[in-house]
Amino acid sequence: MTRLTLAAALVLGILLMPVTGAVNTARAQGGGKGQAGGMDARPVAQTPEWKELSSLVGAWDGWFSDGGKKADATVEVRMTGDGSAVMHVLGKDTPHEMVTMFHPDGTRLLATHYCAAHNQPRMALVPAKAPNQLAFEFVDGTNIAPGDTHMLSVVLTFLDADHHDETWTSQSKGAVGPPAVFHFTRKKK
Repeated sequence: MTRLTLAAALVLGILLMPVTGAVNTARAQGGGKGQAGGMDARPVAQTPEWKELSSLVGAWDGWFSDGGKKADATVEVRMTGDGSAVMHVLGKDTPHEMVTMFHPDGTRLLATHYCAAHNQPRMALVPAKAPNQLAFEFVDGTNIAPGDTHMLSVVLTFLDADHHDETWTSQSKGAVGPPAVFHFTRKKK
Protein backbone atom coordinates (compact mmCIF):
# COMPACT_ATOMS: atom_id res chain seq x y z
CA MET A 1 0.00 0.00 0.00
CA THR A 2 1.46 3.40 -0.90
CA ARG A 3 1.56 6.26 1.61
CA LEU A 4 -1.20 8.09 -0.24
CA THR A 5 -3.41 5.01 -0.28
CA LEU A 6 -2.75 4.35 3.40
CA ALA A 7 -3.46 8.00 4.25
CA ALA A 8 -6.67 7.93 2.23
CA ALA A 9 -7.75 4.73 3.98
CA LEU A 10 -7.11 6.28 7.39
CA VAL A 11 -9.04 9.44 6.53
CA LEU A 12 -11.92 7.40 5.16
CA GLY A 13 -11.93 5.24 8.27
CA ILE A 14 -11.99 8.31 10.51
CA LEU A 15 -14.81 9.89 8.50
CA LEU A 16 -16.91 6.72 8.59
CA MET A 17 -16.32 5.98 12.28
CA PRO A 18 -19.11 8.26 13.60
CA VAL A 19 -21.68 6.83 11.16
CA THR A 20 -20.68 3.24 11.87
CA GLY A 21 -20.73 3.94 15.60
CA ALA A 22 -24.21 5.47 15.39
CA VAL A 23 -25.54 2.51 13.43
CA ASN A 24 -24.06 0.02 15.89
CA THR A 25 -25.32 2.04 18.88
CA ALA A 26 -28.84 2.23 17.41
CA ARG A 27 -28.88 -1.50 16.76
CA ALA A 28 -27.56 -2.27 20.24
CA GLN A 29 -30.34 -0.12 21.71
CA GLY A 30 -32.98 -2.00 19.77
CA GLY A 31 -33.19 0.55 16.93
CA GLY A 32 -32.18 -1.87 14.19
CA LYS A 33 -33.32 -1.11 10.67
CA GLY A 34 -34.11 2.46 9.79
CA GLN A 35 -31.62 3.93 12.25
CA ALA A 36 -28.62 4.41 9.93
CA GLY A 37 -26.49 7.33 10.99
CA GLY A 38 -28.75 7.91 13.98
CA MET A 39 -31.61 9.09 11.75
CA ASP A 40 -35.17 8.07 12.47
CA ALA A 41 -36.74 6.34 9.49
CA ARG A 42 -40.35 5.57 8.81
CA PRO A 43 -40.96 1.81 9.05
CA VAL A 44 -42.11 0.06 5.90
CA ALA A 45 -45.67 -1.18 6.35
CA GLN A 46 -45.69 -4.94 5.87
CA THR A 47 -48.87 -4.96 3.79
CA PRO A 48 -49.87 -8.09 1.84
CA GLU A 49 -48.89 -6.27 -1.37
CA TRP A 50 -45.44 -5.38 -0.01
CA LYS A 51 -44.89 -8.95 1.15
CA GLU A 52 -45.94 -10.23 -2.29
CA LEU A 53 -43.47 -7.90 -4.02
CA SER A 54 -40.72 -8.88 -1.56
CA SER A 55 -41.29 -12.55 -2.41
CA LEU A 56 -39.85 -11.86 -5.87
CA VAL A 57 -36.34 -11.28 -4.49
CA GLY A 58 -34.00 -13.49 -6.53
CA ALA A 59 -32.98 -14.19 -10.11
CA TRP A 60 -35.48 -15.25 -12.77
CA ASP A 61 -35.21 -16.66 -16.31
CA GLY A 62 -38.03 -16.44 -18.77
CA TRP A 63 -39.36 -15.55 -22.16
CA PHE A 64 -41.78 -13.30 -23.98
CA SER A 65 -43.25 -13.16 -27.46
CA ASP A 66 -41.66 -10.52 -29.68
CA GLY A 67 -43.42 -10.19 -33.02
CA GLY A 68 -44.60 -13.80 -32.83
CA LYS A 69 -41.11 -15.09 -31.97
CA LYS A 70 -40.13 -16.39 -28.55
CA ALA A 71 -37.39 -14.24 -26.99
CA ASP A 72 -35.39 -14.90 -23.82
CA ALA A 73 -35.75 -12.60 -20.83
CA THR A 74 -34.25 -12.27 -17.37
CA VAL A 75 -35.15 -10.32 -14.28
CA GLU A 76 -33.24 -9.84 -11.06
CA VAL A 77 -35.06 -8.56 -7.97
CA ARG A 78 -33.48 -7.37 -4.75
CA MET A 79 -34.24 -5.26 -1.70
CA THR A 80 -32.44 -1.93 -1.28
CA GLY A 81 -32.67 1.19 0.85
CA ASP A 82 -32.61 -0.75 4.14
CA GLY A 83 -35.61 -2.81 3.01
CA SER A 84 -37.64 0.22 1.88
CA ALA A 85 -37.56 -0.48 -1.87
CA VAL A 86 -37.72 -3.45 -4.22
CA MET A 87 -35.37 -3.08 -7.19
CA HIS A 88 -36.52 -4.96 -10.31
CA VAL A 89 -33.88 -5.17 -13.07
CA LEU A 90 -35.22 -6.41 -16.40
CA GLY A 91 -32.58 -7.52 -18.93
CA LYS A 92 -29.62 -6.90 -16.61
CA ASP A 93 -26.35 -6.02 -18.39
CA THR A 94 -28.03 -5.72 -21.80
CA PRO A 95 -28.27 -2.52 -23.88
CA HIS A 96 -31.99 -2.35 -22.99
CA GLU A 97 -31.64 -2.95 -19.25
CA MET A 98 -34.50 -1.31 -17.35
CA VAL A 99 -34.95 -0.78 -13.62
CA THR A 100 -38.25 -0.45 -11.82
CA MET A 101 -38.20 0.69 -8.21
CA PHE A 102 -41.22 -0.36 -6.15
CA HIS A 103 -41.59 1.62 -2.94
CA PRO A 104 -44.14 2.91 -0.47
CA ASP A 105 -45.20 6.56 -0.57
CA GLY A 106 -47.19 7.08 2.60
CA THR A 107 -50.16 4.73 2.33
CA ARG A 108 -49.79 4.01 -1.39
CA LEU A 109 -47.35 1.79 -3.28
CA LEU A 110 -45.53 3.21 -6.31
CA ALA A 111 -43.48 1.80 -9.18
CA THR A 112 -41.00 4.14 -10.90
CA HIS A 113 -39.83 2.60 -14.19
CA TYR A 114 -36.48 3.73 -15.63
CA CYS A 115 -37.21 2.87 -19.24
CA ALA A 116 -35.09 2.20 -22.32
CA ALA A 117 -37.34 4.82 -23.96
CA HIS A 118 -35.34 7.34 -21.88
CA ASN A 119 -38.25 8.34 -19.65
CA GLN A 120 -39.39 7.52 -16.14
CA PRO A 121 -43.11 6.77 -15.82
CA ARG A 122 -44.46 6.49 -12.31
CA MET A 123 -47.29 4.07 -11.63
CA ALA A 124 -49.42 3.54 -8.51
CA LEU A 125 -50.99 0.36 -7.17
CA VAL A 126 -54.65 0.00 -8.20
CA PRO A 127 -57.16 -2.78 -7.57
CA ALA A 128 -56.23 -5.83 -9.66
CA LYS A 129 -58.56 -8.11 -11.62
CA ALA A 130 -57.47 -11.24 -9.72
CA PRO A 131 -56.39 -11.90 -6.11
CA ASN A 132 -52.98 -13.22 -7.23
CA GLN A 133 -52.13 -9.99 -9.07
CA LEU A 134 -50.64 -6.60 -8.29
CA ALA A 135 -51.58 -3.92 -10.82
CA PHE A 136 -49.90 -0.54 -11.26
CA GLU A 137 -51.23 2.24 -13.51
CA PHE A 138 -49.63 5.43 -14.83
CA VAL A 139 -49.80 8.49 -12.58
CA ASP A 140 -47.14 10.79 -14.03
CA GLY A 141 -43.53 10.73 -15.12
CA THR A 142 -40.45 12.61 -16.21
CA ASN A 143 -39.11 13.14 -19.74
CA ILE A 144 -42.56 12.39 -21.18
CA ALA A 145 -43.89 14.96 -23.64
CA PRO A 146 -47.45 14.73 -25.00
CA GLY A 147 -47.63 11.80 -27.44
CA ASP A 148 -44.33 10.21 -26.31
CA THR A 149 -44.21 6.45 -25.93
CA HIS A 150 -44.21 5.45 -22.27
CA MET A 151 -45.26 2.59 -20.01
CA LEU A 152 -48.89 2.83 -19.02
CA SER A 153 -49.21 -0.13 -16.65
CA VAL A 154 -47.64 -3.28 -15.28
CA VAL A 155 -49.48 -6.26 -13.81
CA LEU A 156 -47.55 -8.84 -11.81
CA THR A 157 -49.29 -12.23 -11.66
CA PHE A 158 -48.05 -14.58 -8.94
CA LEU A 159 -48.54 -18.17 -10.11
CA ASP A 160 -46.61 -19.91 -7.32
CA ALA A 161 -43.38 -19.34 -5.34
CA ASP A 162 -41.24 -20.08 -8.40
CA HIS A 163 -43.32 -18.69 -11.29
CA HIS A 164 -44.73 -15.28 -12.10
CA ASP A 165 -45.85 -13.34 -15.17
CA GLU A 166 -45.42 -9.65 -15.91
CA THR A 167 -47.70 -7.81 -18.32
CA TRP A 168 -46.29 -4.47 -19.47
CA THR A 169 -48.51 -2.11 -21.50
CA SER A 170 -47.33 1.07 -23.20
CA GLN A 171 -48.96 4.05 -24.83
CA SER A 172 -47.80 6.01 -27.85
CA LYS A 173 -49.48 9.07 -29.37
CA GLY A 174 -52.50 8.39 -27.17
CA ALA A 175 -52.97 4.82 -28.43
CA VAL A 176 -52.49 1.85 -26.12
CA GLY A 177 -50.23 -0.79 -27.63
CA PRO A 178 -50.50 -4.56 -27.30
CA PRO A 179 -49.15 -5.78 -23.96
CA ALA A 180 -45.79 -7.52 -23.63
CA VAL A 181 -46.23 -10.59 -21.43
CA PHE A 182 -43.17 -12.06 -19.74
CA HIS A 183 -43.20 -15.55 -18.19
CA PHE A 184 -40.57 -16.08 -15.47
CA THR A 185 -39.25 -19.08 -13.52
CA ARG A 186 -37.07 -18.60 -10.45
CA LYS A 187 -33.43 -19.66 -10.92
CA LYS A 188 -32.39 -22.34 -8.47
CA LYS A 189 -29.03 -21.97 -6.74
